[in-house]
Amino acid sequence: MKVKYAIVGCGRIAWNHLDGIEKSNSSVLCAVCDIDEAKARETGEKYGVNWYTDEAEMLEKEKIDVCCILTPSGLHAECGIIAAEHGVHVLCEKPMDVTREKMKALIDSCKKNGVKLGCIFQRRTFSAAIAMKKAVEDGVFGKVTLCDAYLKYYRDQAYYDSGDWRGTWELDGGGALMNQGIHGVDLIDWMTGGIKSVFARCERLNWKTDVEDTAVIMVRYKNGAMGVIECATTVYPGLDTVFTIGGTEGFAEIGNKGIYKWEMKDKSIEKPETTGTMGGLNCTYTDNLHAYQIEDMSRAILDNRDPMVTGEQALHSVGLILAIYESARTGKEVFIED
Repeated sequence: MKVKYAIVGCGRIAWNHLDGIEKSNSSVLCAVCDIDEAKARETGEKYGVNWYTDEAEMLEKEKIDVCCILTPSGLHAECGIIAAEHGVHVLCEKPMDVTREKMKALIDSCKKNGVKLGCIFQRRTFSAAIAMKKAVEDGVFGKVTLCDAYLKYYRDQAYYDSGDWRGTWELDGGGALMNQGIHGVDLIDWMTGGIKSVFARCERLNWKTDVEDTAVIMVRYKNGAMGVIECATTVYPGLDTVFTIGGTEGFAEIGNKGIYKWEMKDKSIEKPETTGTMGGLNCTYTDNLHAYQIEDMSRAILDNRDPMVTGEQALHSVGLILAIYESARTGKEVFIED
């Protein structure tokens, strides 16, 4: 049995989902939807499925198990709720939405209608990130003292001008942090066991938008460590995304291509074997990690379990970005809500 998918939104990220559905053994595409008729038609014809410009009409006419929500960020909850009210499971692209209120409304709607809610943070499936998280949990680093994330992307003005929603608070929910950096913020939080507080400066240094394009955050972790997160879309040509964790017994660094450094006091602790990539510069993907999460979502439905990343977990990760913005606005340290 294969789980039947539809996508809502045929923009830039749709191709990761479409390719991921094709690569998933438990999944099949049955319909696509976009308010832009040309995009919907082009995508539907390319993949040989029915296309629609109205989500509700698609859900009423097609037998769909899961909707991938790929619309502008500030419309994620609205579109997800439409799917839930039609009894369809929801797999939502990051961020789940841009406000706590809308995210909680989507979570509540999915619970009320008895459907599952999964959210995309595909970098959690990267083998080097999994190895780093396990090393922290196993105490390999000893007392962890410093954990850093360097998220230096490049987007030009044409990127921000390509859609009215890009670079706006209402529909993009923020800038470099909410759109690009959220993957790295989620990952460092996940690998280390959690962020306790943030103290941030977020500024618009170059691009003509309403939101930040450059940010630096001082972080305190739940394990007592400190660290820095640097995030930007202003660094040409866009650099490797790099994460470091260090402590009294060792240090490790990972990036898009795997584990770069592994230095342990105990030399018998060998560098873990890893495979694949986390992606390329500026979010170009050589390995489509979305396929892992789509397969997981299908198995969650078939096996009646929670998906890899639940709505509550996604709410937490977006909450980290919102806390960073609050700190930048107020000039104060902000503690993270669990």
